Amino acid sequence: MKSIIITGASSGIGRATAELFLAEGWAVGLLARSADVLNELAERHKNAIPLVTDVTDPTAVSGAFETFQNETGRLDVLFNNAGIFAPGGTIDEIQLEDWYQSVSVNLNGMFLSAREAFRIMRHQAPQGGRIINNGSIAAHVPRPNSVHYTATKHAITGLTRSLSLDGRAFGIACGQIDIGNARTQMVQNLVENAIAGGQQPDPTMAVDDAARSVLHMASLPAEANVQFMTVMATTMPYIGRG
Repeated sequence: MKSIIITGASSGIGRATAELFLAEGWAVGLLARSADVLNELAERHKNAIPLVTDVTDPTAVSGAFETFQNETGRLDVLFNNAGIFAPGGTIDEIQLEDWYQSVSVNLNGMFLSAREAFRIMRHQAPQGGRIINNGSIAAHVPRPNSVHYTATKHAITGLTRSLSLDGRAFGIACGQIDIGNARTQMVQNLVENAIAGGQQPDPTMAVDDAARSVLHMASLPAEANVQFMTVMATTMPYIGRG
């Protein structure tokens, strides 16, 4: 049975992706803070392994990956997905605590998870695996008033490129999926804010389409890698939007 850890698995893209992989018969490590949601998923799927963890806690992240490895014997894929979109504004309006939290979750949390996955994949036998980072269209172009989110997502592109390079010697592939406006609660909030501000909200797409794109990347043979994939609502404006 193929195995994957999905961070941010309790909601949004993470949950949709977890449910798809579970349905496809993968052993799925569900990593998030929401114990009730993870346990509910695990009750319905015998191949689900709840890993109640805060991705910003290095000790907790290390323990969660160790638990998963002990139960499955192997980690084939990490979907490095956990992230937040803190309250927006121009740079002088963004609260420092929102900047620090964005960096802590969106960058530090993804670094810590990738670090543990890389360590396991490097030393397991047979060696290797795949890390898929969840970037964003904001890794290419920003939304208005999102300097904290945009900066962290651009940093994820650097993380992806470095992991892709450094992983070659160990059979570790790294790719990034940049998703534009999958219908999650975060995107719904942005839609509602646009309407409240008298603006036309951007088009959206089903979150299941993002999940299927992750499954495609994860299912490739070891000799192939999608290093960067962009999947977005067909009529979504690209320039200046994330």
